[in-house]
Amino acid sequence: MGQRKPPVGGVIHTYQKYDPAKFPSPTEPPPDLVTPALEHMLMFGSMRELTEEELARAIRLDPSQIAGLGPSIDALMAMLRERKAKILAKYETDRVQASARQAYRELGEATHPPKPLKKDYRRAFEDEQLRELERLYFRAGDDTGEFARRLVAVAAALGDKYQVDELAAKYEFTGRTPLTVPEALAVKEELEQIDELLRQLEEARETAQIGVIDLDALAEFAEPGDVDQLSALQQQVQDYLREMAERQGLAMKDGQFQLSPQAYRLFQGRLLERIFSQLEASRSGRHQGPVVGEGAVEMQQTKEYEFGDSVANMDVAGSLINAMVRGGARAPIRLAADDIVIHRTRNTPKCATAVLMDMSGSMRYDGQYMNVKRMGLALSGLIRREYPGDFLDFVEMYSFAKRRPEGELATLMPKPVTIYDPVVRLRADMSRTDISEHQVPPHFTNIQHALQLARQVLATQDTPNRQIILITDGLPTAHFEGEMLYLLYPPDPATEAATMREGLLCQREGITINIFLLPSWSQSREDVQFAHRLAESTSGRVFFTAGNDLDRYVIWDYVQRRREIIA
Repeated sequence: MGQRKPPVGGVIHTYQKYDPAKFPSPTEPPPDLVTPALEHMLMFGSMRELTEEELARAIRLDPSQIAGLGPSIDALMAMLRERKAKILAKYETDRVQASARQAYRELGEATHPPKPLKKDYRRAFEDEQLRELERLYFRAGDDTGEFARRLVAVAAALGDKYQVDELAAKYEFTGRTPLTVPEALAVKEELEQIDELLRQLEEARETAQIGVIDLDALAEFAEPGDVDQLSALQQQVQDYLREMAERQGLAMKDGQFQLSPQAYRLFQGRLLERIFSQLEASRSGRHQGPVVGEGAVEMQQTKEYEFGDSVANMDVAGSLINAMVRGGARAPIRLAADDIVIHRTRNTPKCATAVLMDMSGSMRYDGQYMNVKRMGLALSGLIRREYPGDFLDFVEMYSFAKRRPEGELATLMPKPVTIYDPVVRLRADMSRTDISEHQVPPHFTNIQHALQLARQVLATQDTPNRQIILITDGLPTAHFEGEMLYLLYPPDPATEAATMREGLLCQREGITINIFLLPSWSQSREDVQFAHRLAESTSGRVFFTAGNDLDRYVIWDYVQRRREIIA
């Protein structure tokens, strides 16, 4: 038999986009759903107001990852532009403008106001002032009177004239078909709806946020099949985002999102990535080498046990293997001193930090409270990842001071202002059983109480490296003298003196106070001078920072301080 000839041609491979049912591509990183959810919680203090639709609108997807999205939207936009062009080419607006103006003039001239209102009516009518006509209606007093009924008709005619004039000014008509006033108003509504749909489609094409498209309104212009295809893509995106939300620690329960510890860790990690990407590697990078010695952080390397080593770091598996090699696998296994190996540990000197977070009424301006909470989450994430042996505590500061666990940071909100008097001089005996915290105006700033609470917490930590990070926007306005609480505004020297006394007590116990002073509309020279006096009394420092940079400054200062301690 002769040799068979190879077949002409071959398999033709076609490379198409991946199945849109499995978008986005497995090689693409998933969208970040945790950050917008946490930012929403930082702003509102809860997740109750965040719906799936709002979360979807906050996510930015790559439109190229959704097969068929671009062509579908382009076809719909072309259809809408064509419809708009036909309307503009069909009608003209000169005659309807004249008709609307004539209708207004005729109604106005036929209206006869009472003598006391005649002059004001003529002025409002001639100047075409709709607001003045409405005021005349209320001044007339009798809603059922002849003048009031005529005035309603005049105001309605003026409103129609306004809209017709706006239609002519907003769109360039080139046709010859005249319009009546009702027809002109209907055309205006249709054109504005087309413009809004074009804007929504343009946004969806750029961000893949199909949820922004009003499909019901689009159905009035497009073919049913086109809208159904877009609706299917919209449902597909929502299902995908719901799946990604669950994977990242966001779960919908009882109509609101629940945040898991995994979601918090993801958010903290992204915060730290953003912060450290803005720091100079040569000065602020995290490149210090490990110092081997007695410490809290175990390393993978092991060594033989020596007298004085802590058995808390024993490598149990390695020690048992050594015992079995020496004495065989017979039970019971007996450990000898020579069998024991222990993990080496990183010699990281412990640092204890208390963060005082101002949540007084003034922190609501410019959303400063959000920056404070974001900083707290970033600092907590840094210590958990880089310095797990360190101690960190948070204190919420307002008219009182309260310790807060990390899990409550995102829910903290600035206290509502309940007193608007320019001068406030209040005191409350908190030892009385008939007076509770809920009866006291909460929006004042009690730095003295917060320092006292932080000092008591840090006093229990067995380390010489103790500091207080005080984040505020100015002078204190509340303090305790024994059980008596004083609320004094404008800031009083007595409050400053009590706060300085507490600062000196911190200094005696070796606690450093570092102050991060946030900008405020009411900040004055006295605020800055007070911050310097308080910080210098404990060899601390004052940082002046914009609210958006607060987390970066605090993290940078913490890392620098840890390096100084290690050195």
